[in-house]
Amino acid sequence: MSKSDDLLERAFLGLVRQAPGRIVAAIALLLYPGAALLLPLVLHWSRWGLVEANVLGTVLTAVVTLGWLIVQIEARDRRHLVEWTTNLRLLDPEEFEWLVGELFRREGWNVGETGRQESADGNIDLVLTRGGQRRIVQCKRWSARLVGVEEIRGFAGTLMREGLLGSAGVFVTLSSFGDQARAEAQALGLTVVDGRQLYNRVEKARRAEPCPTCRAPMLLDRSSRGWWLHCVAPGCRGKRDLGNEPGRALELLTIAA
Repeated sequence: MSKSDDLLERAFLGLVRQAPGRIVAAIALLLYPGAALLLPLVLHWSRWGLVEANVLGTVLTAVVTLGWLIVQIEARDRRHLVEWTTNLRLLDPEEFEWLVGELFRREGWNVGETGRQESADGNIDLVLTRGGQRRIVQCKRWSARLVGVEEIRGFAGTLMREGLLGSAGVFVTLSSFGDQARAEAQALGLTVVDGRQLYNRVEKARRAEPCPTCRAPMLLDRSSRGWWLHCVAPGCRGKRDLGNEPGRALELLTIAA
């Protein structure tokens, strides 16, 4: 991908991710009824010019609208990851970044997702902003391997490149940090979040579905019989069967939400 193509892609993603629905609707109206129909008629374009403008306007309108809808669906799925995932090790690397991003959103941060699974992301997976503050987050979905001092130093280099102090960095992992890595992070002012701390923060941010029996929160779990929600209240057997397929489980929960 060329640099210009990459810039266009980033601009498009920025539009569909950040723009509210009314702005997307206004852009769609400008592209199709405006640029594709009214403008050619006002300028007295030829019939072929009118056809070409109509086709181009239709395609661009469809791309922008569908892109925005896809982003909204992804945002819904990210919220669901926090609500229904009890075993974070079931998440793939991209879903792990989504969950961490949604967690920070619920903690009051504006979150920009910059990590790319198919290419280098420069050690930047999430960019957090709030009240003039800016922080950078690196996510490592490692469940067994300890984060070492080299990873911490590499992340510190990324912060330096971005013109930020060590205190602006947050390193999140499912596993833990080696002693040297923790000491280095402390010296640099980095915030490190290990698996245990991450689970605790997710629990605080989670808005679980209420049990139909006692109204206590229910959590998503999986057994040999499939996916289901179970009540966390002691002695309560309230549960909800979600079928044998995770995809169907999410679909049913989405409809019920």
